[in-house]
Amino acid sequence: MTHSMALACANSPTAPLERTLLALDLGTTTGWALRTPDGLITSGTASFKPNRYDGGGMRYLRFQNWLGEMDRLSGPIATIWYEEVRRHAGTDAAHVYGGLMATLTAWAEQHSIPYQGVPVGTIKKHATGKGNANKAAMIEAARAKGFHPKDDNEADAIAILLWAIETKGGVA
Repeated sequence: MTHSMALACANSPTAPLERTLLALDLGTTTGWALRTPDGLITSGTASFKPNRYDGGGMRYLRFQNWLGEMDRLSGPIATIWYEEVRRHAGTDAAHVYGGLMATLTAWAEQHSIPYQGVPVGTIKKHATGKGNANKAAMIEAARAKGFHPKDDNEADAIAILLWAIETKGGVA
């Protein structure tokens, strides 16, 4: 797992809202961004790539344990936002996304945490002004806001979090 941090400025849209918010770009390499009650935003990626000896469900058990760890260390998580993908380039990616989304929503239900998917085009348009922005544009948009994403997964998670704060007040 990797991470980067940026402090929230008092007059920024990431100023404290007294609740922990989690934004996710679900995939084998999951991008995440988290805003704690004090306004600190951290972000990074977590890999859920199975090793050669794993059974088919191990990626999802690791993801479930990771969610619990995020909640325990940074929470309690008040709301979860995730990228809602309607179309995938490949069958494997669709299966992984579906499994992670099922794990996420079941975990959130079990812990009474509200969650909401955000359409890809909505996130891209809010971050860049273009609903079909490419990966480089998403990374550049995050950098323009003072973040240092290592890849597009982290940049997308940052964009989701900023969208949720700026348009929804962080409430699902």
